[in-house]
Amino acid sequence: MSGLTVSKWVAVARAASLGRRPLAVTLDGLPLVLFRTPEGIRALTDRCPHRSAPLSGGRVVGAQIECPYHGWRFDGGGRCRAMPGLIGEVPRALVPAHEVIERDGLVFVATAKDPGTPYVGALSGRGTVSLRLENRVTSTLAEVAENILDATHTHFTHRGVLRGLSPRRYTVEVTVTGGDGWVEASYVGEPRQEGLVSRLLEGERAVSIGRFISPGIVELEFRGPDGPRLVTTFHLRQAETDTVRGVAVLSGPSRLGLGYLKAALFFPLFRLAVEQDQRILSAAHARRLQFPDIRQMSTPLDVMRPHIDAILAGRRPSVADAPARLVMSL
Repeated sequence: MSGLTVSKWVAVARAASLGRRPLAVTLDGLPLVLFRTPEGIRALTDRCPHRSAPLSGGRVVGAQIECPYHGWRFDGGGRCRAMPGLIGEVPRALVPAHEVIERDGLVFVATAKDPGTPYVGALSGRGTVSLRLENRVTSTLAEVAENILDATHTHFTHRGVLRGLSPRRYTVEVTVTGGDGWVEASYVGEPRQEGLVSRLLEGERAVSIGRFISPGIVELEFRGPDGPRLVTTFHLRQAETDTVRGVAVLSGPSRLGLGYLKAALFFPLFRLAVEQDQRILSAAHARRLQFPDIRQMSTPLDVMRPHIDAILAGRRPSVADAPARLVMSL
C-alpha cells in the first residue's frame, strides 16, 4: 500500500467502553484517564497532584472529573477548578492533558504534536461493517505483532478455524516491501484458506497482505478479484513491561446488508482465534522468562520479524531499499 506513514495516534479503547464513568488506560507505562464531557472525550494523566489518587476512581461532573480522595475537580485541559472546603481563590494546580480524538468507534491518544489523522484501517468508513474487540496478552509488542502476521503458525494454533483439518498446502510467492516505519508482505498463490472462516465468509482470494505500521498497528487484508473482502486491524500498545493491550477491528464491505450477517457469523470465530493466540503467546513468554540466556531461533519463514524489530528499534527496515522475495508452502 503506498502512502503508509508512522502513526502518531494510538488507539487505547473502544468508544463503546467509555460511558458516564471515567476509564483508566495505560500507554507505555503511563496511566491515563479518559472521560466524556459535553464537549467530547478528554484525556488526562491519571494522577491527582494533591495526594496522587487515581482520578479514574472518581466521577464525571459536567465537563469536569472529580478526584475520589478530596473532591478536587479538573477540567478537560487539566486545570483544577474546585477544591471543596477552600474559601477563596483556587490555587493553580494542573494535571497533564493529552490530545484525544474519537474516530470510527475507537478512542485515539496522540503521541506527538501535530499528529495528523488517525489510521483506523485499510477498510473503514461508509460502506463497511466493523466489529471491535479489546484484548490483552502477557507478552511483548514484537512477539504479538509477529504472531498476527505469521502465516505458518495458523496450521497448528488455528487448525479448523483459520486453516482446514487436512494437510493440504499451496505454493505461495511472498514479496516483502517497506519504508520508514512500516513493512508489508504480500502472499500470492493461495486461492483461499480451508478453515471455517474462509469457507463461510471469504470466498475466492486473489492476494493476502500483512502489514506493520509503527508504533503498533498490525493489519491483515484479504483481497478478492473485486477488492478487499476482509480486513482485521489490530491497534496494539505495550501497556506495561510484560503486557500488550489492544483493540482489534474486523471490517468488511456491507454489500447491501449481507456484510452484517457475515460479521455476526465471523465474530465468535474471530474471538476464538484471538484467545488461541493469547494462550500460546502467554505460554511462550513464560518460557522465555525461565530461559533468559537462550536466544530464539529464526528462519527464512519468519519473513516479518527482522523488519518489525528494526522498526521498533527506530531503524529503517532493509526491505525499504531492496524488496525481498521468497517461496513457501502454506
